[in-house]
Amino acid sequence: MSGATILPLELVDRCIGSRIWVVMKSEREFVGTLLGFDDYVNMVLEDVTEYEGTSDGYKKTPLAKTLLNGNNICALIPGGEGPEA
Repeated sequence: MSGATILPLELVDRCIGSRIWVVMKSEREFVGTLLGFDDYVNMVLEDVTEYEGTSDGYKKTPLAKTLLNGNNICALIPGGEGPEA
């Protein structure tokens, strides 16, 4: 192994202050600026757009701030702009 190995939480830590796309286990996805997270990857996002999957696309809901439960997070995409991009 090289010295350039990055652990998953290190990568998430580097994303603080940046846009991130969060895919949940449910039919919901969130795109927002990562303010912080804890050891359980519970996340606080601001300037958020929530995408809820529907039969004819996505329902978009703007949110000022939201707290996401790390237990329900399926994937994180640093710099991602959401499912419609």
